[in-house]
Amino acid sequence: MTSKVDEALGYEQARDELIEVVRRLEAGGTTLEESLALWERGEELAKVCRRWLDGARKRLDAALAEEEAESSAEATAEDSADESQ
Repeated sequence: MTSKVDEALGYEQARDELIEVVRRLEAGGTTLEESLALWERGEELAKVCRRWLDGARKRLDAALAEEEAESSAEATAEDSADESQ
């Protein structure tokens, strides 16, 4: 479960913090408790990033579908105009 603070994070903020978490985990030198806390934080940040990316994909898909529908409607209108001549 993500907190309200996490939900308010922008994609870039969450990504940058996630990069820092990964860097700290890879560097080692942390206690088991610190490593677990970092891992949990990383999981939450990854979820925030995934939600942003999923939302962006939905918006892109909707825009492409709208563009395709408009193009199809224009083509149909042009075909109808050609047939009536």
